[in-house]
Amino acid sequence: MKILFIRFSSIGDIVLTTPVVRCVKQQLPHAEVHYLTKKSFSAIIENNPYIDKHFYLDGGDMLPIVMELLKEKYDIVIDLHRNLRTLYIKSLLRQAFNSRVKNYTFSKLNIRKWLFTNLKLNCMPDISIVERYFKAVTSLGVKNDGQGLDYFISASDEINKDDLPMSHMLGFAAIAIGGQHETKKMPVEKWKAFCSQFDFPMVLMGGKEDASNAAEICKIDPIKMYNACGKFSLNESAHIIQKSRFVITHDTGLMHIAASFKKPIISIWGNTVPEFGMFPYYGYNNLKTNIAPQSYIIENKKLFCRPCSKIGYAKCPKKHFNCMQKIEIAEILVKAQLLKA
Repeated sequence: MKILFIRFSSIGDIVLTTPVVRCVKQQLPHAEVHYLTKKSFSAIIENNPYIDKHFYLDGGDMLPIVMELLKEKYDIVIDLHRNLRTLYIKSLLRQAFNSRVKNYTFSKLNIRKWLFTNLKLNCMPDISIVERYFKAVTSLGVKNDGQGLDYFISASDEINKDDLPMSHMLGFAAIAIGGQHETKKMPVEKWKAFCSQFDFPMVLMGGKEDASNAAEICKIDPIKMYNACGKFSLNESAHIIQKSRFVITHDTGLMHIAASFKKPIISIWGNTVPEFGMFPYYGYNNLKTNIAPQSYIIENKKLFCRPCSKIGYAKCPKKHFNCMQKIEIAEILVKAQLLKA
């Protein structure tokens, strides 16, 4: 049985598909599992032992990758992205093989998300998006094994002992200050307020675009804090997460990588909300039931304008950004002290 998974982006979304990939591979006899994603996200799946073959979309021209997929003669396509491009690929595969290919997908709940973001009517189910992914393969007899997310790092991607300061060798907190959208990121001044009061070694993490903000924060105490933004590859950053004591993060891909390593997490939420199903997932927890004891969610629940988007914006549509500006630093400090102990 030859099976193709499709998820084009992004870091966290791809990591959240890994329990389904694992369970399909382990629970379906003779399953040969392939995975299609964007070339820029290859590091996330290239070391996954449950994936037999990888395909990467490189650029906007889909024809070359479609021609490669047509050679495989798939029995099943599991679409965990569900957009126009995945619909295009599935339709071509079905046409080529006289509809022999069986397609499975999941509900994106876009109407419910629209009601939540526009009318503030929360009709979202109290489950992780991982559980919704599993509903796509229920008819295949595949069940969630409760083992949580996967992230695999090759030995060549592990950081060296000299890559982090000596002051951090006995333990550190990984602080992910970055984010794909500005409205998901806590302002620098808020981070400075936290870092100045938290007495524990910290590694500030993010992309090259976050390096200047991290440098500004690190001026508070360059010994206590190390600026790793833009200095490491994705898998090297994942290894730093793996070595950390705990993680403080926005709603980002590094949050889900941290959950894959079962790390304690303090997640800070801006314009998005955990109710969309993207909260830290350990394999057994949902948002209001079976709460993971090592996961703390920090958010401002007093704003009627939140959530304003299911993804994020470059700037606050209301121009006040109170979802992050009014986050209580004292609350983050209390939770961080608990995880530090």
